[in-house]
Amino acid sequence: MASLLAAQASSHVAPPLWAVAPFVLLLLAIAVLPLVAHHWWERNRNRGIVAAVLGVPVALWMLFGPAEGGQWLGDAGLEYAAFIALLGSLFVVTGGIHIGGSLAGTPLVNTAVLGVGAAIASFVGTTGASMLLIRPLLRANVSRRRKAHLVVFFILIVSNAGGLLTPLGDPPLFLGFLRGVPFGWTLRLWGPWLFMNVALLLVFNLWDQIVFNREERERAGSQLEAVQKVRVPLRIDGTLNFLWLAGVVATNFVVGTLAREQGWSHTLRDGALVGGMVGMTVLSLLTTSRGVRKANHFAWAPIVEVAVIFAGIFVTMVPAMKLLDALGRQGKFALAEPWQYFWVTGALSSFLDNAPTYVTFATIACVVVGRRTGTEISPTALDGLVATPEGAALLAAISCGAVFMGANTYIGNGPNFMVKAIAEQNGVKMPSFFAYFLWAVAIMIPLYVGMSFLFFG
Repeated sequence: MASLLAAQASSHVAPPLWAVAPFVLLLLAIAVLPLVAHHWWERNRNRGIVAAVLGVPVALWMLFGPAEGGQWLGDAGLEYAAFIALLGSLFVVTGGIHIGGSLAGTPLVNTAVLGVGAAIASFVGTTGASMLLIRPLLRANVSRRRKAHLVVFFILIVSNAGGLLTPLGDPPLFLGFLRGVPFGWTLRLWGPWLFMNVALLLVFNLWDQIVFNREERERAGSQLEAVQKVRVPLRIDGTLNFLWLAGVVATNFVVGTLAREQGWSHTLRDGALVGGMVGMTVLSLLTTSRGVRKANHFAWAPIVEVAVIFAGIFVTMVPAMKLLDALGRQGKFALAEPWQYFWVTGALSSFLDNAPTYVTFATIACVVVGRRTGTEISPTALDGLVATPEGAALLAAISCGAVFMGANTYIGNGPNFMVKAIAEQNGVKMPSFFAYFLWAVAIMIPLYVGMSFLFFG
């Protein structure tokens, strides 16, 4: 996703407003069609038709319109390949790890599972943690009637808020690492990470206890006995996949480090990333028995859904990102304080992919801080930005906004859609696009406000 924004740095002319319309229409389609044409939208072929109808005109405009449009399209294709390779490799590798036995789907156990996810997400990525833990959580709660809230909080915590502490945790931070942010710099964000995750875990535990008690009153017998009925010792099958999972993480770290230190081209870097992650995927498929994947109810549909929908998003969002970048460089965003960057970056990360949104506002921060200090700070060398107290404060706000508010919609961060698809595959009736958005903002807005005062005021 870094190279998608690299082209933006070289040309600051705003695209025509109509070029953004297909992206807006695609967002509306994702939100509305599941409500008005649910069965039609369920088929990935039909999702692909919508993505193609809206994406192909934008691709043709880039090819035959702006002078650098072909480069934008090529960069978008490379970034899409790296994005899907990362999500696909983590999906396949973790799909080969089966956590067997039984967990009791009690509020305390469920909270512990989400807490573990928050703790490991920064080190195996939000996608890796999500794919590893969502199936055991669903199995632990299979006897419960109301389960949508479990998945919603799982997305908020494991798929998003947990990934703030290292560049491996979430794509926006990895882009910052590729652009010069020291690998350990994000560890200084432990305060916002702790505040958000502890608050969410406390809210979840209270919420789940209320739902659990309600079911206890409504159902004959004991709800507690139902979730604890099967007591089988925990076991892990497919443990070799932990090696391939480590390989995916190592590929991103090593390739990112070498690319940055040796000045690799975006094409070489993205090619190496894709090659390494595809290699780990193939090794996982070859070394994992069918029985393990069958026990996990592994199916290709969730990753296919993500691939189809995000193919359209990656193409149609290029004009939107170009427009934001041009307006920012023209001084149209009156952003001066960290809290402003937190809210604006976060709000746009809710509907645009949070990784390019991070880079766009990091670029704007470089311009703003450079003007104030009388120096030139390159958006491809963000170590210069974090070397100044003002720049470090702005980038901290941008990082938190991109990571945390990527949880606000299903499309804000890659794992969100995958978790939703796996939950639905397991019989959980998930909220619609709009309903999930309302759930998320109702839970998160008070925490965002608190964070603004505590850390970015």
